[in-house]
Amino acid sequence: MDLVVKVGDPCCHGGGGAGPRPDVGSPGRSVTAFAAAMAALFVASAAITIGWCASMAAMPGMSMPGGWTMSMAWMRMPEQTWPGAAASFLGMWTVMMVAMMVPSLAPVLWRHRLALGDGGDRRVAAHSLLVAAGYFLVWSAQGALLFPLGVAVAAATMRWPLLARAVPPGVAIVVLGAGVLQVTPWKARHLACCRRLPRPKRDAPSAWQQGLRLGLHCSACCAGLTAVLLVVGVMDLAVMAAVTVAITAERLAGVRIARAIGAILLAAGLFVLVRAI
Repeated sequence: MDLVVKVGDPCCHGGGGAGPRPDVGSPGRSVTAFAAAMAALFVASAAITIGWCASMAAMPGMSMPGGWTMSMAWMRMPEQTWPGAAASFLGMWTVMMVAMMVPSLAPVLWRHRLALGDGGDRRVAAHSLLVAAGYFLVWSAQGALLFPLGVAVAAATMRWPLLARAVPPGVAIVVLGAGVLQVTPWKARHLACCRRLPRPKRDAPSAWQQGLRLGLHCSACCAGLTAVLLVVGVMDLAVMAAVTVAITAERLAGVRIARAIGAILLAAGLFVLVRAI
């Protein structure tokens, strides 16, 4: 992947700053430490996510008109308040997003560290940590917005059987929409911005802003795949794994893979629609 940030790149607004600095320490030791930290973060978040999904799977979902099952992610547990349910969902959503996004974030963050002059400098590590914190804050905010929406949809489908019966074809339409979104110029633009950061400055506010900007671009880039995750199985480990592989593949390989994923989603959406009808 190209490590040079193009001046005309739409994701480089406010890039500025000094160019790459030479390494001052041992590159081999530095890359090993970075890879170990990313691997530990992925393993820990994935283990928590798997445990959460297993505990939720032990509780039977609610059978709904139309032959589908309501996810327990949008329901309160016995003796749980709605603020408690929201906090629980937000915590698990954030951990799940860490597990899903670390594989695609790590290469971008490493190139960013190299641009800062990575060589074991603690200030560089702190800068990278701020970028990652800003990035995942955006995903947490997305979860905070999605939970009340999911609860409202769940309540509506439980109240109106006709709406519940419309859910299976609705799922197919969402998958089809995600497939169409994958091949649009809008997707390509946000995907390009997800694959690199502007030339960094070494101050903390710049790191925070760059993390937030990257998170906004990536959440927009993943909008279709996130919608598929929500409607197909937010607690389904197989769906999570498939979406994670898709996100990582398109971040590493670019727009051609994104369009191939779009074709797969279109075929899957048509299949689900025909089956629902």
